[in-house]
Amino acid sequence: MWVFISIRQNHVCGFVISYIYYKLFKDKKSRKKIINSKLYDRMLSEKGQDKMNSKEILAKIRELSNEEKKKINYEKLKEIMEYMTPDEIIELSNIIGYPVFIRLCMGVLQHKIILLQDGAAAIIINSEGKILLQSRADRNLWGLPGGCQELGESFKETIIREVKEETNLDVEEKDLELIDIVSGKTRKNSYPNGDVVINNTALYCIRHYAGELKIDEESKEMKFFDLNNLPKNQNDPDLIEVYKKYKRKQIEDSGR
Repeated sequence: MWVFISIRQNHVCGFVISYIYYKLFKDKKSRKKIINSKLYDRMLSEKGQDKMNSKEILAKIRELSNEEKKKINYEKLKEIMEYMTPDEIIELSNIIGYPVFIRLCMGVLQHKIILLQDGAAAIIINSEGKILLQSRADRNLWGLPGGCQELGESFKETIIREVKEETNLDVEEKDLELIDIVSGKTRKNSYPNGDVVINNTALYCIRHYAGELKIDEESKEMKFFDLNNLPKNQNDPDLIEVYKKYKRKQIEDSGR
């Protein structure tokens, strides 16, 4: 049986943080000592000069690769978070990446819970009217640049950050054109690691940007495609259909 959990930012302080911080960690006597690595030994040291404070722990975790962050196990995460304030836990979640953070907190249940998350995607258009797609490294599908919100972000802040991270392009808020908020069954995705996610996605059109395209670790290739000649193996066909309808309406309105 699948269970749904919302990971929207508005729920965090009221549910996730209070539940994790209070319910899981109130019994300090029962916590386990983690000794799997020198880094975590020092993070979790009970006494002595080697003990790291929360800021040092956050700095060390920030230095980890994305793959290393994903491998922080449930018990290590509990131990680390026990010494942190709610604000520091929010910062930790943004360093790790909120969806990954929530999955880590779920422990053995992480792939048995369908996640509901908010995010943004971009239709980036070049001077020839073609749209930018990236070939995802994890799924071998062509999709739009974008991703989920971090805690406290607006949709606009999310898409500006995601476009920069995934494409190296710089976008200004004034150049964001909201097409629609896309939600529902078409936004359900299954991932190779076992995750099942339903996304509520703010879809933006971006016609003006600066910088040179660079591929990040999430992509194998990046290319502009003609709308009439898109690859068949698409990650976001529903979003592209929304854009096509939006474009047709713009043409119809301009002809009136």
